Amino acid sequence: MIQIERTADGSQTLFVPELNEHYHSVKGALTESRHIFIDMGLKHSAASSPKILEIGFGTGLNAFLSLLEAERDKRPIHFTTIENRPLDENVIRSLTYPEQISPEHQADYYTLHRAPWNADVRITPCFTLHKILGDFTRHMPEKNFDVVYFDAFAPEKQPEMWTPTLFSSLYRQMSPGGILTTYCAKGSVRRMLQSAGFTVERLPGPPGGKREMLRAVKQAANFHKCQDF
Repeated sequence: MIQIERTADGSQTLFVPELNEHYHSVKGALTESRHIFIDMGLKHSAASSPKILEIGFGTGLNAFLSLLEAERDKRPIHFTTIENRPLDENVIRSLTYPEQISPEHQADYYTLHRAPWNADVRITPCFTLHKILGDFTRHMPEKNFDVVYFDAFAPEKQPEMWTPTLFSSLYRQMSPGGILTTYCAKGSVRRMLQSAGFTVERLPGPPGGKREMLRAVKQAANFHKCQDF
């Protein structure tokens, strides 16, 4: 049975006993999500209207933080997310994320979870959600994504989610200049991303959390050239 735990920054996370795995870092769930997916991912995208793909909707925390960024900057976001084990609403409410992060957008957070699957749903004027109920290893969306949040459970827990084939598929589905971020900094994951074609860099992890994270970029074909106009 899923358990709710408080993390070091005061925000909550979920623990799955059968996997011996947490949904977010116990060093700070909110801190981790903001740093890895918003600060190191979304904010580095040059797209005027980013198309985001999230691997693992989970608690909806990453989607909610992205929604808040979209509304704050008035920068439209289309957010696609894949999940095969949706959480019960009672569990979602127990996390109290919107109450802690942005009470004025509390209704939007719960709308993210109640939105129908497999359809575009406009949650706010600047944020459209498309949830896919399915397994990422079998349901690869076909869209030129500008940002990918790779937030699957750890490789040792879900090895089928971390394979060269899947990273190569992601690479093909990303726009030139597209950015993928993940909390996992394992050398094996870095090498798989590089083999898929990404330019990969290790970055400092979230404050108080893991020491490193990875950011992978799909470079434009002529990224090395300078032109004068």
